[in-house]
Amino acid sequence: MAQYSAQLDGVLLALADPTRRAVVQRLGHGPTSVGDLARDFPITLPSFMKHVRTLESNGLIRTTKTGRVRTCVLNRERLALVDDWLGEQRRIWRERTDRLEQFVTDQQEDTP
Repeated sequence: MAQYSAQLDGVLLALADPTRRAVVQRLGHGPTSVGDLARDFPITLPSFMKHVRTLESNGLIRTTKTGRVRTCVLNRERLALVDDWLGEQRRIWRERTDRLEQFVTDQQEDTP
């Protein structure tokens, strides 16, 4: 569980930044070169590369280099960590609200 938590923490930390979320969103449409990705942001290429490295180190993207072109590809499987965690949270809260609803309903039925 601790390793899962550390992995999830890394993914959530990487996704906490709006630039990195925008990169992930853009890569959802398909692989793209770093140069093409960086053009959409008003930051220097070295600063943009820090975002790329953060996404890559947390497993959200993979990069490959062919000649002088570095291409980024989204690792959709890594997003499953977030999806699984959110699904578990939804289930927990659904159960809690169902119990609350049952409690309120029972109280109303017991009131003369």
